[in-house]
Amino acid sequence: MRVFFRRAQRRQRSVSGPTCYRSAAYHPLRPWQVRERRFRPTPVGRRGLDPQEVGEFLDRVAGDLAVVYDALAQSRRETERIKDALRRWQSEQSRARNERGYDR
Repeated sequence: MRVFFRRAQRRQRSVSGPTCYRSAAYHPLRPWQVRERRFRPTPVGRRGLDPQEVGEFLDRVAGDLAVVYDALAQSRRETERIKDALRRWQSEQSRARNERGYDR
């Protein structure tokens, strides 16, 4: 019985549809996560990264992520709008066909 449940859990792990093979534990980075990420300073006398440069880079990455997420949200809204319009059109066509007496 335990094996059955493990297999069922494995099948449900994909979170983004059939073309994405990420586990359910994967969560994409959000812009705020990039902006809040901090790196430990290097010990005295060792080489390291310039904290200001790292911060500027993270801000740039966060900005790019924000643009991508906004574009994705807009695309999803447009997709829903088109799907709704198609459903309405199909319903109208079906009603018109039924009114004319053409049944499948």
